[in-house]
Amino acid sequence: MKKIVIIGGGIAGLSAGIFAQKNGFDSIIVEKHHTLGGECTGWDRQGYHIDGCIHWLLGTKEGTQIHDIWSTVGALNGIEIYHPESFMAVEHEGVTVNFYRDLERFESSWLEISPEDKEEIEEFCSDIKQIHSFSIPSGKPVDMMSLIEKIKYLLSMKDISPLMQKYGKMSVKELAKKFKHAALREAIASFMPEGDYSAIAILFPLGTFTSGQSSIPRGGSKALVKRMVERYLSLGGTVEASCEVMEVAIKGDTVKGIKCKNGKSFKADYFIAACDAKVLYEKLLKGSYPDQAFEKRYNNPDIYPLASNIYIGIGYEGEMNDIPRTLKFPLESVDIKQNQKPIEHLQMTHYGYEPNFAPKGHTVITFAINQFKPELDAWETLVKDKEAYTKEKNRIGEAVIAAIETRFPHMKGKLKLLDVGSPQTYVRYCNAYRGAFMGFWPTISGRSLAHTGRIKGLDNMLLSGQWLQPPGGLPVAVITGKDTIMRICKKEKQQFITS
Repeated sequence: MKKIVIIGGGIAGLSAGIFAQKNGFDSIIVEKHHTLGGECTGWDRQGYHIDGCIHWLLGTKEGTQIHDIWSTVGALNGIEIYHPESFMAVEHEGVTVNFYRDLERFESSWLEISPEDKEEIEEFCSDIKQIHSFSIPSGKPVDMMSLIEKIKYLLSMKDISPLMQKYGKMSVKELAKKFKHAALREAIASFMPEGDYSAIAILFPLGTFTSGQSSIPRGGSKALVKRMVERYLSLGGTVEASCEVMEVAIKGDTVKGIKCKNGKSFKADYFIAACDAKVLYEKLLKGSYPDQAFEKRYNNPDIYPLASNIYIGIGYEGEMNDIPRTLKFPLESVDIKQNQKPIEHLQMTHYGYEPNFAPKGHTVITFAINQFKPELDAWETLVKDKEAYTKEKNRIGEAVIAAIETRFPHMKGKLKLLDVGSPQTYVRYCNAYRGAFMGFWPTISGRSLAHTGRIKGLDNMLLSGQWLQPPGGLPVAVITGKDTIMRICKKEKQQFITS
């Protein structure tokens, strides 16, 4: 029985482990943290549970290939799916713009706000509807397809190819400018920060959301990971937690073993790096096996930006049933010293639909404030002074509470700060380069990365995870975990077992 060592116990690592066990390999997951899941996680604070990842999950609709994968790895089996009424609501000058799940309601609500934008609204909603017939292909990676399979794959893309061309060449800002009403422009622009970001980042999430392909599994991120871990262990997989990989032993074109910070070492026939790509190429491989595609992107952050966030958890002594799950509201400013520009909007997500996330009659709320290169630089400097770092995080948290109390006066005195994470939190717990929680963000100037995970010069090591395909995130992680085992099966000349 061939042995596989998987470096990293996030979604990609767990997916690879599960499919490895299903295909007759003996696998072990070696994880830095004491808890598996990577960035798909949640944590408890003062009687509340803070969900740190899933805001919506692609693959919750039965009958799609990606749903089949989630089911195979145990993530969605028997789990109730919560379908929020709207993707997000955005307030602007007394008007609330909702991105409703029901596309007809979506369209009619926007027409009610701005009849003069009828043509633009109908075109936008029609384009969103075209995504409904598309589901992310996840059966076999393109590089492993036969000629006939590639032709079928291209034919399956024919209906959305014009949309990809249209929105891929259009920035979010340009899309927003098509609308006359200021509230609609603000709602669209609020999806992404100012910059060269492609409007595809709006079209596809709304298309999958309104078609029912994206929703939220009950229990959140940590519970989803727990189910995957249970599936992996039930198949005979092994886990070594609190075991950070520090060295890779290589002879010729073959990886012979790995050595961990705690002194443990592991040998195997194959090694899967289900970890941050920058960590793999620079830390573990010492820069000896550079990849031009990744280097191009890391060296051009303006064209290939990476994002992290400040993530704030707040407990509320009350219920929020009359407030949209995710609401973006304006404010005068929240002073965040790391930011080049003042924060003029806050995006709030509440978990009132999860009764186990808070004491009875209470609600947990999270805020995510995106951080890009200048802010990431500032956090890297600040974290060196632990006292100043902690003080600044707490100050930001209290400033956010003050902003909530201004917008919702009835909440005053009923809010308490639970936790504040920074980009450096992602670095500390997940070895995430610069704290990035997603892959490279889509821009007009940048070209999408489609990577096989193969490492030039190494015969038995593969990269897996969200870095391999746009836009990154959990679906790409679970798919590439599977794909990596498919590639190993092909090398071993054995049939891949999918379920």
